[in-house]
Amino acid sequence: MKKQICILLIALALLGSAGSCARQSAKPLEADNFVLGTIVTQTIYGNAAQQVADDVWTELNRLEALLTVNASGGDANLLNARAGQGLVPMEFDTLQVLESARKISALSQGRALDITVGPLVKAWGIGTDHAQVPSAQLIRELLPLVNYQDVRIDRDQASAELTQAGQMVDLGGIAKGYAGDVVRDIYRQHGLTSAFINIGGNVVTLGARPDGNPWHIGIQNPRSETGEIVGYVSVVNQAVVTSGDYQRYFFAENGQRYCHIIDPTTGYPAESGLMSVTVITESSTDADGLSKAFILGLEGGRELLRSYGQAEGVFITTDKKIYVTPGLRGDFHFEDASHAYTYIQEG
Repeated sequence: MKKQICILLIALALLGSAGSCARQSAKPLEADNFVLGTIVTQTIYGNAAQQVADDVWTELNRLEALLTVNASGGDANLLNARAGQGLVPMEFDTLQVLESARKISALSQGRALDITVGPLVKAWGIGTDHAQVPSAQLIRELLPLVNYQDVRIDRDQASAELTQAGQMVDLGGIAKGYAGDVVRDIYRQHGLTSAFINIGGNVVTLGARPDGNPWHIGIQNPRSETGEIVGYVSVVNQAVVTSGDYQRYFFAENGQRYCHIIDPTTGYPAESGLMSVTVITESSTDADGLSKAFILGLEGGRELLRSYGQAEGVFITTDKKIYVTPGLRGDFHFEDASHAYTYIQEG
């Protein structure tokens, strides 16, 4: 059996009155669409909001065609098809994503985010109609193809390559984050100062709410079937991104549950003692990549955020305890209607 909960984070409906902001319209435009393989919602305050929303949809569709392996003519597929054959011309956006992924990968020496995990993702097929448990032999054969350092980027030639034949990138661990940063740039180019987008759970905020108060972004209860939250974070001009074991998973014939997040060091779905990790930082791209701290467990994940700097996190363990990083304590609000979780306030 396969289950998918599309909404990872819930934006709480606490927008309030916007009358104090002369440059923004009092009532926001609420717009939604299906792009990048997920439901995307926008909340836009300002004049010409519909035109802004339309520009965002156009850009997100362009990025989807460029970066997803489901787009036959895109850069991701071109890079995979030419693996081991030398440099391949790439668009600016693709090079940006590849460079950002390498930067985040280096922080954990490839133990968390590694976009070359593509062959393993394909072998498991989690989130598709063909989810399966690959043989141990196949996993052993594919593991040598996973090495983020084999992604070579040549900015002078606007090109990149995978150095080994058979390698595949899967940009699903960072592409939505990059798209969020691109959208925020579009908002700014239109002169907006207050807007919000949720790309299937990757939330990006521009500024504060029009009344000057922060946005309140809910963090989902990882075991709720109805999208209940365990709390929310207050943010201004930041991205909030979650990775968790509840987003896509399947049950094998033996009854074992496997989530879609593949550990690049073992070739198997991550078993880290965590149910979810939420990362809060200014860059949506980096927040998306850093959320793969899920693979490292509580202590390893916190260390990854410390090594990055200027990023905060919420960690929910499999024994239903919630830990937050020190800089977030004043902005995390524990509200667990299920009464199943314990908020551990350390130090």
